Amino acid sequence: MTERRWDPTLQEWVITATHRQERTFKPPEDYCPFCPTEEDAEYPTAIPDPEYDMAVVENGFPSLQPDPPAPAVDSTALSPVEEANGQCEVVLFTEKHDGQMSEEPVSRFVKLVKMWRDRYEELGAVDDHEYVYIFENKGEEVGVTLEHPHGQIYAYPFVPPKIERELESSEQHLKEEGRCLFCDLIDSEIEDGRRIVAQNDSFTAVVPFHARWTYEVHVYANDHVPSMAEFTAKTERDLGTLLKAVLQRYDALFGFEMPYIMATHQQPTNGKAEDYAHFHMEFYPPYRTEDKLKYPAGSERGAGTYINNKLAKEAAAELRDAI
Repeated sequence: MTERRWDPTLQEWVITATHRQERTFKPPEDYCPFCPTEEDAEYPTAIPDPEYDMAVVENGFPSLQPDPPAPAVDSTALSPVEEANGQCEVVLFTEKHDGQMSEEPVSRFVKLVKMWRDRYEELGAVDDHEYVYIFENKGEEVGVTLEHPHGQIYAYPFVPPKIERELESSEQHLKEEGRCLFCDLIDSEIEDGRRIVAQNDSFTAVVPFHARWTYEVHVYANDHVPSMAEFTAKTERDLGTLLKAVLQRYDALFGFEMPYIMATHQQPTNGKAEDYAHFHMEFYPPYRTEDKLKYPAGSERGAGTYINNKLAKEAAAELRDAI
């Protein structure tokens, strides 16, 4: 059963997907659903071929579906319910089960950027897809149960609340100041310089002044680029290069492969917000020291107010110097 339930107190949708209780959870060591299918294999994987470079497959336990079932309950005035329409895909970064992306060549990152752009444009062309969300959950510390290097893409039938709030803030800034909020933010970060982790012609990676996570990093387009649809070949190369640089620093910081959540924020695919949407990627690693995790607890979960234990400029300096 899948459906969307409206929360009138926060004015946002919650997706109910009961079938996901049965999704794959830490499969046996001798079987990975994202590895190539070996010849004469007893159990085929999501990839029917004996080898592959990079791939996109349908999520086997999707929260959103192109042809979803009717909601299991009826709507009321206080509890509206809609079908959980949309699409969920899995992006396989490499066929190597134990692959470490920070050790892959820049060319693989560029291929990945091109693949993301392709899916953003194709999924975004579907009429009821309002927002194409590209993200990655990496590491058991953030709840990952399949170790194979992979990310995900959700095509939502609405603009998710965090992105919508960002866009509303940027639109208001545009009305008041005549510029995109993110353009002013990244210009300010570049001018200050203390929170920069890495940069090139097209992108700058910073620990933002308002970081919620100790080693949170945002990768902003230097110019006003609303979405991947406006990327040039150089933009794709520069983003791939900078993503590798960020992951290298994460993995070098404490000497192990850093877990994180990666979220891509860009223009909704409903055609709105071109003037004030600004492409950027956000990384949220859960480690606050080499052996301590940051757990979102009462203030974060209950009140929505994050507490960070380190100054952004200090975290940025550590990441800059990590390699």
